[in-house]
Amino acid sequence: MLSVKDIIAATGGVVAGAEFGYRNSNFTGMSIDSRTIKKGDLFIALKGDRFDGHDFVNDALKTCEGALVISDFKFQVSNLKNKTLIFTEDTLKALHDLARHVRKGFKGNVIGVVGSNGKTTTKELVSSILGGRLKVLKTAGNLNNHIGMPLSIARMEENTDVMVLEMGTNRPGDIDELCGIALPDIGVVTNIGYEHLQGFGSLHKVRDSELEIMSYIKKVIVNADDAFLIEGVKPKFDGEVITFGIQHNADIIAEDIVFSDEGMKFTICAGNERIDVHSKLFGLFNIYNSLAAASAAYALGFNLREIKTGLESFGGVGMRFEVKRHMGAVFLNDVYNANPSSVRESVNELMRFLNSGKYKRAIAVLGDMLELGDYEVEEHKKIGRMLSELPVGIFIGVGQLMAHAVGEFKGKGISVDTSEEAGAELAKIIKEEDVILIKGSRGIRMERVMESLVNNRRSRENCNAV
Repeated sequence: MLSVKDIIAATGGVVAGAEFGYRNSNFTGMSIDSRTIKKGDLFIALKGDRFDGHDFVNDALKTCEGALVISDFKFQVSNLKNKTLIFTEDTLKALHDLARHVRKGFKGNVIGVVGSNGKTTTKELVSSILGGRLKVLKTAGNLNNHIGMPLSIARMEENTDVMVLEMGTNRPGDIDELCGIALPDIGVVTNIGYEHLQGFGSLHKVRDSELEIMSYIKKVIVNADDAFLIEGVKPKFDGEVITFGIQHNADIIAEDIVFSDEGMKFTICAGNERIDVHSKLFGLFNIYNSLAAASAAYALGFNLREIKTGLESFGGVGMRFEVKRHMGAVFLNDVYNANPSSVRESVNELMRFLNSGKYKRAIAVLGDMLELGDYEVEEHKKIGRMLSELPVGIFIGVGQLMAHAVGEFKGKGISVDTSEEAGAELAKIIKEEDVILIKGSRGIRMERVMESLVNNRRSRENCNAV
């Protein structure tokens, strides 16, 4: 909870309209959206490329108790009755200052989750385990940037025991900025892969940027099977290194892994202790995410039974490798985002499903991978060449970039411009016992493939009925 006094102390802001009888309010949270703001929130008017929060201050004040605005904001006296208006030079900086103020008053542990892939799922798994014993504050959804993460911190309640904060990066310096606000004690680095190359330029810069977290933390949890990651950590970090893995010796290991259409089973080993886990998740990458979460919990003194309970109770994150059944086929719906590393992992899972012997044909529906800069054409071509070496029956490429992959594919390839067109094409060819992977970057909206497929099949059935 933040008082007006706290806000002024943290931001150097100035209260306006004291002569009009504002209340010395206490705020239970912060919001930048006048449409969803709650009564106890402080509205922060941020200026963006496509919007200016100052245009919505009056709307926000109809619900909330006060607003933080830039110093030259013009306001109406009548709208300040029993409200608090605070002036500051830079509202984004003020948001960061407020979140840092909240963090500095927090006495519990703060876990920062970074990495190229698996951050959101790992963050949710950590929270699921720790939530069995502790009051957890976590970043909401995938709000992992310089706006979302500070807003999440500001929701801290007095009885919060631990924070689990996902931190995203598009360019060098992003993680450093977020850590300067969150001041994490423990870092979890899921992996290093090809992400946002437009902003980084090279895989080495991706690694350097993710590992900016090491300047702040006392313990780092890393993937022992990611040699490139380990190479960047070991020589540079003086704190405690906790490793997890499957292929190499690590502090937390998964053995006896069994996949099925219902999820996966594996044994977690920590020293001389072992425990069997039956997870609702799918994919080898989610074994790694589970191990990362288990390692974070283990570092905080949680035992394997508590870890097992937290892992088994977690049902997954929407649009991230959901297994759906429709029209006698199985869909691997992994449509939240995509980069070269995550696409390869998802294709590997498509092959694992096909190799189980339960399915007759594999279909890959892949959308453009965005933000790859100078690498974009070649990385898409590599995907096409990779698929050519695998028993993929049909490849549908969505977008201008994925058309390059289709051009490299030696089998039956179909190139379309939109996800809706991909759904229409899929409706023509789908058969029972197909297994179908759908994946692409958020900008391609690959979740619409399934919607289009269902609508096209329904239209066909209606036409046939007539």
